Amino acid sequence: MIDDCTAVVMAGGRSRRMGCDKATLLLGERTLLQRVVDSVQPLFAELRVSVRAPRADLPWPQICDRHQDAGPLAGLCAALEDASTPWIFALATDMPFVKPALIELLAQRRAGCAAVVPVVGGHPQPLAAFYSASCLATVRALLDETHGKRSLRAALDRLDVCYVDESQLLAADPELRSFFDLDTPQDLIEAIRSAGGK
Repeated sequence: MIDDCTAVVMAGGRSRRMGCDKATLLLGERTLLQRVVDSVQPLFAELRVSVRAPRADLPWPQICDRHQDAGPLAGLCAALEDASTPWIFALATDMPFVKPALIELLAQRRAGCAAVVPVVGGHPQPLAAFYSASCLATVRALLDETHGKRSLRAALDRLDVCYVDESQLLAADPELRSFFDLDTPQDLIEAIRSAGGK
């Protein structure tokens, strides 16, 4: 159990490329959101679902964006504002194969930094990452800027980040399936094949 951290499943995206709400898509007998919740809930004392606006169809505690049309940065900001723990673990709702061992590996890298972010294929993965409460001021400042990029990547550029390369991630997830994310209907077809109907 990672007692000093709240898991936040990021489910506020517009799912434009998928064409429908990704959180409610079925993969086997469970929705993508349910699969991600089932993966992370046993590891953390608290869990929240980040949404753009309140949703009556979700049984878990929700955090609503306070900044409109600011994408996942708004969700991260709301999650950091809401958290009663010194850390949050932010995970996208479209990553149904995340492995608990990978999350635990990242959790062990938190000392002396403000965020722990995996890097796969040379690309940071900011929605499978740990963020400390100290990140809030930086995230708020980005959202308050009238010019400049309001993105998670822009936030990482301003934070003290421990990047964990894929060569180190392989010990916890040899196939790196944790980072298979579903953006398009074709991705869903691949995921259904990969899951074997489970």
